[in-house]
Amino acid sequence: MADNSITLVGNLTRDPELRFTTSGRGVASFGIAVGRRYQVNGEWQEQTSYFNVTAWGQLGENAAASLHKGTRVVVTGRLEQREYQNREGEKRTAIEINADEVGPSLRWATASIERNPRGEGGNSAPRGGNAGGNTGADYFPADEEPF
Repeated sequence: MADNSITLVGNLTRDPELRFTTSGRGVASFGIAVGRRYQVNGEWQEQTSYFNVTAWGQLGENAAASLHKGTRVVVTGRLEQREYQNREGEKRTAIEINADEVGPSLRWATASIERNPRGEGGNSAPRGGNAGGNTGADYFPADEEPF
């Protein structure tokens, strides 16, 4: 069975751009730069690859609300290839990442987690009768233990 998943760690090259489809579904687009260092004959070389990322639905809305240019992120998703014509009518191919998960990298930073109550996106259900407040431990999916 073929698997088309990829995980990238890099820095956002631009702020996420949030748009909405005609049906109201959110979609965020952003770029990440993934750097690599290696040695050739005792000298350090650097190589940077750039990727466009698309995050749909609540994931995209949360990414747009939480991330900004320069943020170090971990993106897991699927490679997608699409073809289009440029302004001169030439056929072009683009390879993008369709994100399944996006989160901040905690290697050199800290993050504060704020869970979305049910109805404001995500699949978490209220627990413990705290429908208005969000204390982190009060919200988690019914089939999953809180962290």
